Amino acid sequence: MSAWSNGSSNVSYSSFLLVGFPGLQESRALLVLPFLSLYLVIVSANALVIHTVVAQRSLHQPMYLLIALLLAVNICVATTVLPTMMFSFSTYFNHISLPRCLFQMFCIYFLIVFDCNILLVMALDRYVAICYPLRYPKLVTAQLLAGLLGAAAARSTCIVAPVVGLASQVRFCRSHIIHHFACEHMALMKLSCGDISLNKTVGLTVRIFNRVLDMLLLGASYSRIIHATFRISSGRARSKALNTCGSHLLVIFTVYSSTMSSSIVYRVARAASQDVHNLLSAFYLLLPCLVNPFIYGARTKEIRQHLATLFQRAQLPAPPEKPQSLPPHGELPT
Repeated sequence: MSAWSNGSSNVSYSSFLLVGFPGLQESRALLVLPFLSLYLVIVSANALVIHTVVAQRSLHQPMYLLIALLLAVNICVATTVLPTMMFSFSTYFNHISLPRCLFQMFCIYFLIVFDCNILLVMALDRYVAICYPLRYPKLVTAQLLAGLLGAAAARSTCIVAPVVGLASQVRFCRSHIIHHFACEHMALMKLSCGDISLNKTVGLTVRIFNRVLDMLLLGASYSRIIHATFRISSGRARSKALNTCGSHLLVIFTVYSSTMSSSIVYRVARAASQDVHNLLSAFYLLLPCLVNPFIYGARTKEIRQHLATLFQRAQLPAPPEKPQSLPPHGELPT
């Protein structure tokens, strides 16, 4: 066993057991119901707003389509994390192979970075709409959006692929038990038995560079947007622009504050239990997925109005069927 701990063994595990919230031991099965309820709320709330955008032709505009795409990514994040988490609470379904583990790691980080990249595209869209309103229809076309989203996906892949690629080269011989509900990078690296300084350096560098660059771009964009908004002469148009930008800024704050606070607390509170670290991971992964549809559903006037109409139609009773009139006496129906 000591040989495995100091890395002298050539054995490397290719299959692992996910043990989410290991401190709860036999009580982990009780967590299935609350996390299942959370998953259903996330999927239904995001899907409802997406359905509203897709069903209403008046909402087929770049801003609303980007909101729908952002919420679709939220569903994908929750689907990547929560089913695996619930399986990890059981001793019968918590097995995961190394390729599946690496694939889940790639999906989680790709979707998180892609989510942030969509926010950058949304900031660019609002910048053009508010700073150059007369040229907006000609500048922001379907081809431009498709190109920006393709570049966002390529950027996400280039950021995540080196981290996952380096992780695939590591030997895992300390243990085959991952004390986490998902295959996060550091949770898997704790099982390594070799030098992983390069993995840590690349992971931390990529995260810091990505976050700092994103914040600089978002800050520059929204500072210009807010400056242009206060120069709008119409009070109604100014209020609408500020409300729209306020929704986007609230979503940006939710996404970036959850990821940054989780990273900071994870490194500061090293003495905290594994369950606390797992809870922080669940917080930064799932909080935006839960909050974003409510932000856009409540603060975006057009979406809110269509949602209210949809709920009113659902609550209205079905009209009673008209009784068929009887034919006059002595006549037979033809």
